[in-house]
Amino acid sequence: MVTQNRLAGETSPYLLQHADNPVNWQPWDATALAEAADGDRPLFISIGYAACHWCHVMAHESFEDPVVAELINRSFVAIKIDREERPDLDQLYMTATQAATGHGGWPMTVFATPDGRPFFAGTYFPPVERHGQPSFSKVLLALEEAWGTQREAIEAQADELAKAVAKEAGFVDAIAAEALVDDLDLDRALDALVADLATRFDAEHGGFGGAPKFPRPSYLEALLTHHRRTGDPLSLSMATTTLDAMAAGGIYDHLAGGFARYSVDSEWRVPHFEKMLTDQALLARCYLHAFEVTGEPSYRQVVVETLRWVLDHLGLPHGGLASSVDADAAGVEGSHAVFTPAEIATSLQGVDGALSASEACRFYRVTEEGSFEHGSSVLARDPALSLLRTPAEEITRRALLDTRERRAQPALDDKVLVEWNAMVASVLAEAAGALGIPEWGDAARQIVTNLDQNHRSAEGRLLRAGRAGRMAHLAMLGDYAWLLEALTRLFELDGDDHWIDRAHLVAGDMIALFHDGQSASAMTPEVGAGFFTTGSDAEVLLVRTKDLFDGALPSATSVAATGLSRLALITGDTDLLAVADRTVAMATKILRSHPAAVPDLILALGLLRSSIEVAVPGPAGPLLDAARGSFIPFSVIVTGSSESTPLFRDRLPGFAYVCRHGVCDLPSSEPDSVKEQVDRAVAR
Repeated sequence: MVTQNRLAGETSPYLLQHADNPVNWQPWDATALAEAADGDRPLFISIGYAACHWCHVMAHESFEDPVVAELINRSFVAIKIDREERPDLDQLYMTATQAATGHGGWPMTVFATPDGRPFFAGTYFPPVERHGQPSFSKVLLALEEAWGTQREAIEAQADELAKAVAKEAGFVDAIAAEALVDDLDLDRALDALVADLATRFDAEHGGFGGAPKFPRPSYLEALLTHHRRTGDPLSLSMATTTLDAMAAGGIYDHLAGGFARYSVDSEWRVPHFEKMLTDQALLARCYLHAFEVTGEPSYRQVVVETLRWVLDHLGLPHGGLASSVDADAAGVEGSHAVFTPAEIATSLQGVDGALSASEACRFYRVTEEGSFEHGSSVLARDPALSLLRTPAEEITRRALLDTRERRAQPALDDKVLVEWNAMVASVLAEAAGALGIPEWGDAARQIVTNLDQNHRSAEGRLLRAGRAGRMAHLAMLGDYAWLLEALTRLFELDGDDHWIDRAHLVAGDMIALFHDGQSASAMTPEVGAGFFTTGSDAEVLLVRTKDLFDGALPSATSVAATGLSRLALITGDTDLLAVADRTVAMATKILRSHPAAVPDLILALGLLRSSIEVAVPGPAGPLLDAARGSFIPFSVIVTGSSESTPLFRDRLPGFAYVCRHGVCDLPSSEPDSVKEQVDRAVAR
């Protein structure tokens, strides 16, 4: 029997945070599951992530308590899971938690039979009974007794929750059976999504819904796309109002750049302070597209500051980018980031050229009352004023940042995830071309090369997570899909055939490992059944799920369809295009009835129904700049002289060729003409 905590050898910083707990934590592996089966002991499964504030709270209150640890150790096999390393397990048990309680979140607390069937689930439990919620110790004692005396009831509950999880997992196949490829209508879906968003839009503060308020990059991308296609001023207003409010609010880091995870209020004023790599990538892309649409220089500033922060603060010695920065510093949430008027004054004392202390307080909305705890203020800006800084304001920013960097700093989750790193590389490659920042292209190449070469098993299988040169866990659909997307973006940037060669290999592996060919054969020939989240070679869990709905991240299904479509448009591979088309088609019913659940699938549909191909043979120049300087939804833009793409066939250097879904305009040799052709191609 395993009698010790086994987390010390793990790659996940979240698991390593618990390696010294008195709880005999195990990673999710065959050893832990065998111990539970051999000893007929239930599993206690705790799921979270390194930057999770309430995960830290529950750890301090319960998992570091020897009395609580003894209760766990004597009757349960305790398993810790990093939701970012194992999104498959997180999705499975989150479905069970939501079915059991009607809500979910982290830390997730699940009790399961030795074969993994959940029978009791919740999220955070306090150390003492509070607001009608039982203490964690009381939960442990009750379940300990029930396991010994009410086994039949527990087995029945486990069966019910397992059925609920299976039903949820089967939902995608159920709707796919009703899908028809020819019934997909891009503009109908996009119009319906925008109309839905308009009913939820906060016209005063931006965003959708009330507190807590999360950025939804997919919605913003859809709004910008709708405006480009229709000229609708409401679409643009909803997007820019939200982007302006977020960039001015406390959710944006006005000293270092980058965005916090979400705002606890409806005004974007007070953030939950953790900074996730994914948010930086997706929001930087939104602000890049908004800059291309509007020309507003503050949007460009946000892109530059955000991506600069990512490269400067999340870059790792072994290659790749860290996953997140914690919300807490020295055990106190946000303590590294907030200021009082007195701290502003001290920071600026003797700094030549800076604002006065009172001016700086007004500039960053720092007051004696404060906007956060203990009279401190989260730095924010007046959304009615420009975010661009004068020289004095820039000197002030640097002085305050210097003060902040001398404080205790939040922990860094320094694991490298293929999916998240590839997401950033994709944005870096696009932004490098659009903004003319070549070092970002270099960074994107380094990131993708590290992922494609080093995150591999001895057999060549892509591995999802790595830390300090050690790799772990089979990569999932999202990892392959985003790597494919990033490879196509790099080809767009420099026209190097290497990226297309690697993209073909990644696409082939993705289809072989994840595509649901068996289910597809049982359906009509026109409709495929999409992609599983986990590979055919992965561990068998209660269910094998498909990720269809968008949340904080685009669904893996939508990214897979996007990556395959982009590669197909570049190379002319109609087989890949057919797989992508069938993948999107399986969601026809949802696209029509609940478009807000699948905004990224709508955008993927655009590549299949209204693609724009721009070819600029030869070296980069003004014609390419004209194309890259515009936001062109559903597009691929190629340059150089590659033989990998038919988009250069019979086309001459010195001209740009703008085509809409294969129908081309006259060749253009003037940048203004290129922009006019692009605008015509984008419009409905």
